[in-house]
Amino acid sequence: MRVVVAGAGSVGRSIARELLSHDHEVVLIDRNPAAMRVAQVPEADWLLADACELSSLEAADVTGADVVVGATGDDKANLVFSLLCKTEFGVPRTVARVNNPKNEWMFDGSWGVDVAVSTPRIMTAMVEEAVAVGDLVRIFTFHQSGADIVEVTLPDDSPLVGARVGAVVWPTDTVLACIVRGAQPLAPTVDDTLETGDELVLVMGSQADEESLQHLLAHGAPPAPAVAAGDGLVAPELAVTDGTPDDGAPDDGRGAEPVTAPEDDSRDDR
Repeated sequence: MRVVVAGAGSVGRSIARELLSHDHEVVLIDRNPAAMRVAQVPEADWLLADACELSSLEAADVTGADVVVGATGDDKANLVFSLLCKTEFGVPRTVARVNNPKNEWMFDGSWGVDVAVSTPRIMTAMVEEAVAVGDLVRIFTFHQSGADIVEVTLPDDSPLVGARVGAVVWPTDTVLACIVRGAQPLAPTVDDTLETGDELVLVMGSQADEESLQHLLAHGAPPAPAVAAGDGLVAPELAVTDGTPDDGAPDDGRGAEPVTAPEDDSRDDR
């Protein structure tokens, strides 16, 4: 795979070294002569040029690149580089570094960015994941689909502790992808029982309702929709069930009495 990296600073050089260790071809571009530390990554091809100019990208043969990476410390440069590579040279995959989280909303397809990597967001997620118990932590966002990978660690008092995975009704567009128990990742099955300290890794689609997931984690059931009296609708089933009726009375196994409509006493006189 051929990769062109804009920005030969410490981040760009680290990316280049990793890619080269996996037998990929790498070109490093930077307009700053002080960044030309060729001896640190001698296996890469180096180009002293402005990555935001078409002539520089032509010299780097961006047309033949499989992936380009905007790794400079300037968000504007990374955006312009990604846009030019995508629109002018048709590069299949563009990856851009986000330096300021306030600019992250711009790093999408309209600027030619396929994947945005925000170092501050990743570090924040790692800190929260290390210390937060019972709270949702957003680990990663797929910018092409808008899906999120989130994580939650079940505390002692979680209503989901002791529940079977198959008895939990997850909100729409939310999937339990993995259970991490201690150091062991587990592929969840319907018969697995959730335990205190389990780390749940979930994938939420772009249309998923995070508030419903928060409600489920806090109460063990999705929020019930409002039902008008007399409209004949049935309240949704609780997400975690134990077989005990809501009124606390023992279940005699017969279920609810059937409800029948009253007989019509009117007669047809004809």
